[in-house]
Amino acid sequence: MPSYNAPLRDMRFVLHEVLGVGNYQNLPGFEDASPDTVDAVIEEGAKFAQEVLQPINQSGDREGCKWDAGNVTTPKGFKEAYKQYCEGGWTGLTSLKEYGGQGLPYYVGVLLSEIVTSANMAWGMYPGLSHGAYEAIAAHGSDELKKTYLPKLVSGEWTGTMNLTEPHCGTDLGLMRTKAEPQPDGSYRITGTKIFISAGEHDMTDNIVHLVLAKIVGGPEGIRGVSLFIVPKFLPNADGSPGERNGVSCGSIEHKMGIKANATAVLNYDNAKGWLVGKAHKGMRGMFTMMNAARLGVGVQGLGLAEVSYQNGLAYAKERVQGRSLGGIKAPDKAADPIIVHPDVRRMLLTCKAFTEGARMLTYWAGLNVDLAHKHPDAMARREADDLLGLITPIVKAYQTDMGFECANLAMQCLGGHGYIAEWGMEQFVRDARIAQIYEGANGVQALDLVGRKLPANMGRSLRTFFHPLDAFLKEQAADAAMKDFIGPLLRAFGRLQQATALIAEKGMADAEEAGAASSDYLRLFALTAVGWMWAKMARVAIDKLAAGGGEDPGFYRTKLATARFFMERMLPDTASLQQKIQAGKRTLMELDAAAF
Repeated sequence: MPSYNAPLRDMRFVLHEVLGVGNYQNLPGFEDASPDTVDAVIEEGAKFAQEVLQPINQSGDREGCKWDAGNVTTPKGFKEAYKQYCEGGWTGLTSLKEYGGQGLPYYVGVLLSEIVTSANMAWGMYPGLSHGAYEAIAAHGSDELKKTYLPKLVSGEWTGTMNLTEPHCGTDLGLMRTKAEPQPDGSYRITGTKIFISAGEHDMTDNIVHLVLAKIVGGPEGIRGVSLFIVPKFLPNADGSPGERNGVSCGSIEHKMGIKANATAVLNYDNAKGWLVGKAHKGMRGMFTMMNAARLGVGVQGLGLAEVSYQNGLAYAKERVQGRSLGGIKAPDKAADPIIVHPDVRRMLLTCKAFTEGARMLTYWAGLNVDLAHKHPDAMARREADDLLGLITPIVKAYQTDMGFECANLAMQCLGGHGYIAEWGMEQFVRDARIAQIYEGANGVQALDLVGRKLPANMGRSLRTFFHPLDAFLKEQAADAAMKDFIGPLLRAFGRLQQATALIAEKGMADAEEAGAASSDYLRLFALTAVGWMWAKMARVAIDKLAAGGGEDPGFYRTKLATARFFMERMLPDTASLQQKIQAGKRTLMELDAAAF
């Protein structure tokens, strides 16, 4: 059976020693987030995840969800775990106090999300999606809708979903057919079918609040005619309790490769009563509020699954004896050496370790910028944080889910044949990780979003929020001999990123297919450079800590530097080949006719 222990020491290192989140306590919304408070929160969250969620992860996968005449039963222990989660106040951790939340910064929720995902990804999707619904209603809903729905979502009494995809359309939402007909009382009648709705039906709460995209009859064609609606499973009574059953039913649930313990539903809307969220025909604004939060959340899923996969691969590599070290016997008291002595096993484990620790820094940095974008008192600081988030979000989502799947596969490889056997748990991590590359916008779509929308937005303003501070960091650290191993490789990667950016800007303006052909390689190049910057920042702190004596744990900082060197020498050089592929252009991708494939 697999195990999981939250990497609290590394989480604290990123938060307190590198990001210095305690320095933001003077800003609105950060007052209650002292370092001690944040540490206490993640410690308690780790206990819950390790003691309650992780033990039901494998059993939940084996049992899966059961559908019967429109009703869905979650696996044994899921409903009870959710009740404990609500009683502990976790559902309202970062929600506004006026609706019953605790009002902690967004980044604290990111920490909890990582821990929950590592322990039990399928379970974590139930409350995770609810928070996305909360954010959309809080940002775009009327006062009446907020009063009715937000306290219930914050307390966890009700859960939420997002309904975009239809049988005939996914990414191209302008093709949707779900319709909304205005009613005399100001409500709408919603009719249509939505598919792939995570947590769309279950037995864990008394009500489910569906946020549904639909087209108002007579409205504009295409994406310009899309509106957003709240459509609850049960219509709320005046006292807030669930009342009459609405016209929404679960036609079936999908039988999936992974996340089997999360109900992925087909939802049928038959004259269901709904209420407009925001303005008519402006539904994508509200849905993007959910989707942007969800895309960061999915990036966290990639990180969380990489972490738990690494932990279990490492534990096996330290215990499994097989063959002798190429450098001489390391365990003379045993018939063979532990496989961690072998260079290729170390390559796989170090790839996972270097990714997870670098991605953790990138993710927490992004989470902090969510708070700054909403809460910083200075308008310019808010805009810069928002610009940076727009740029970083597709990178976090796509790169971290690609690498989450890759790390799960590498960790499985460390277990050899045992990795392929269900009881060891590794094959579940591989299966669960795979969906994260697809949902909330497939990773190829994230790459197109990066090159087609984010780079040219506001005349490249978003790009400057990344390029300028990175350039300043490199110049500031260049003269320090202790940073040589980190600054040189990062400087070369940044140069490649700048050249690739200029090339895409030049070619993409003349030919959109050129930008599209380069997009996935460009996103990976950008991501590697970003994680390289995060590693250089962490190396700077580790060097300074060791120079001051290393505190109580100098070994932690030495390990940090060794891992940073591995990333700089073994992973960051991939930017060179990525640059070459970008320079190759679209010709070899586009010259074949479809019939020739």
